[in-house]
Amino acid sequence: MWGSLLVGVFARSWARRVASFALVTLTITLFILNLRRVGERAGRAAERLDHLERTNAIQRKMLEAAARRPRSRDDLLECLREGGF
Repeated sequence: MWGSLLVGVFARSWARRVASFALVTLTITLFILNLRRVGERAGRAAERLDHLERTNAIQRKMLEAAARRPRSRDDLLECLREGGF
């Protein structure tokens, strides 16, 4: 019953035009929504990359500071006597 009703409706040219217009509209809407989702994903990836770069920079500074630290108590005492800190 539903099949014959659909065939009867789509036998008319205006119904086919309306259906094609609806399909084009649906396709464009889905494409725009997909672009939005891809943009959000790219934004999150850029944010993660920025956070990772900041974390790496902080860790690099900590390693550089650790490389310059006095190795023993005697070295620390020597730096304090010379005013190195």
